[in-house]
Amino acid sequence: MILRFAVMALVGAGIGWFTNRIAIRMLFRPQKPFKIPVMGISIQGLIPRRRQEIASSIGEVVDRELVSIEEIVLGLAADKNREEIIEAIKRKVDEITKDKLPGLIPGYIKEMIVEYINNIVDQQANLVINELIENIIHKAAREMNLRQMIEDKINQFDLGKLEGIILAVADRELKHIEYLGAGIGFLIGLAQAFLTYYVL
Repeated sequence: MILRFAVMALVGAGIGWFTNRIAIRMLFRPQKPFKIPVMGISIQGLIPRRRQEIASSIGEVVDRELVSIEEIVLGLAADKNREEIIEAIKRKVDEITKDKLPGLIPGYIKEMIVEYINNIVDQQANLVINELIENIIHKAAREMNLRQMIEDKINQFDLGKLEGIILAVADRELKHIEYLGAGIGFLIGLAQAFLTYYVL
């Protein structure tokens, strides 16, 4: 009796583990539709079969919920970045003024010219940057489709690499699913052994 219980429990655990392992692998495989001749049906992994729908959904969510072209441009032109841009312009003005102005012009006059131009940059830079941002946002909105770009990238991504990445990242969780299948199978095997021995 103990041997029968043990064998049925272990068989149930093996079946549970194996079926869960197969189910996880079938998320990705087969990558191309595989036709079963006699039954007239085709089998394909969930992700390869629904790839375009998944890509479209991710693109839509990212575009609508997470980030937009406007937010990207505004992020690049945030106060910290703006200050760096203005300082870079001032450095370039200083460099060009000192290099390009004739050597006959005294140094203190060159410094006055640089200071004058820098004052203009300080006064006008924010206005010019705002105009540039607005123009970039309008142009990007017309010419860039973030949703389509993300969708295209996902559709072009190699499914083998994607499978490897997901299995590597979620390895522990997927193993838990396999072990859960083994545990449930073990309990079902015990229940079957109990039924066959005491009931049937």
